[in-house]
Amino acid sequence: MSTVSTKASTQVGKNLNTMPTKIKVSGVILVDKPQGMTSQQVVSKVKYLFKSPNHDSKKAGHTGTLDPMATGLLPICLGEATKFSHYQLDADKSYQATILLGSQTDTGDADGKIIAETTIPSFDEATLNDVAQQFLGAQQQIPPMYSALKKDGKKLYEYARAGIEVERAPRDITLKAISLEAIDDKQIQLTVTCSKGTYVRVLAEDIAKTLNTLGHLTALRRLQVGDFRIDQAITLADLEALALKSRQEHLLVVDACVNINAELMLSAEQYERVQMGQRLNVFDQLTDDLQSYIASAIEQKSSNDESNDEQRNINESESNKEIPLPHEIAVDICLINEQGHFIGLGAVSLNGRLQPKKLIQL
Repeated sequence: MSTVSTKASTQVGKNLNTMPTKIKVSGVILVDKPQGMTSQQVVSKVKYLFKSPNHDSKKAGHTGTLDPMATGLLPICLGEATKFSHYQLDADKSYQATILLGSQTDTGDADGKIIAETTIPSFDEATLNDVAQQFLGAQQQIPPMYSALKKDGKKLYEYARAGIEVERAPRDITLKAISLEAIDDKQIQLTVTCSKGTYVRVLAEDIAKTLNTLGHLTALRRLQVGDFRIDQAITLADLEALALKSRQEHLLVVDACVNINAELMLSAEQYERVQMGQRLNVFDQLTDDLQSYIASAIEQKSSNDESNDEQRNINESESNKEIPLPHEIAVDICLINEQGHFIGLGAVSLNGRLQPKKLIQL
């Protein structure tokens, strides 16, 4: 039996009822990362700049690491926007970098120590254009030892710092665009648009090898992530100089990272049901445009799956797994309420089945 007095219980209840509810900060902020900070340090700074006695900014994360030496575009998701950050993790990215020829460092950039040096052959514009063309398109790249990838639960850079080199599996990458321009007889400017998982440090080393020399990065700046561009970003110093209300005006919408061009409007009743995790039958709401979008997405998804299967050389047991029929395959779609506001993502198939995936709670 409780020994708390009625008066004490009433006071506790009164205190709980009068505690203010903080407003959750949700949205995407595009930051121009300064040199010398880790990506996580930038996230921590942004969380600090958006918090107040009335605002909760504890939940935040970036959409792709930049090394401390690197500068440039770092999209940071806050609150509910973190649910959709993976769309930018998978997005193509553009960089501009400076390669210093003639020397190699243990990290592949200027933060490391020089481990080898060699002569630099002469090169001209035609040579650089020819080398750039050799790197264009799909290829494989071995990740560097100085990276945050894990092997047996330990990050690769931890092995590297201990003087241990471990075997790394090559990764499939694609360079969508690349150009090389001479800065002087020792330095090259690299501009590249690449798929996720590309290490520009490794690319710089490989370019130097193709020129019959060594090289490492002395500067790296990210210019674009998906549809986000560096000219949309704000520096930490400029963000800090603003009042809180002005900082909030730089926040993009919660679904800014989502690159899906199809949406389905739900009624108030349907909205309540998906909030409880229930599946819906929305066959009657699938317009010709939506059906066309779903069919096209299924075709693209099937094509990607076939390509991945060929690369993995799947064994017979894997290939015998039951394959869903085309009308059963679900693709992601944006969900909106009757007021036209984004409420989350669902997976919908041509048979009309809608499964809620990630819904926002504001």
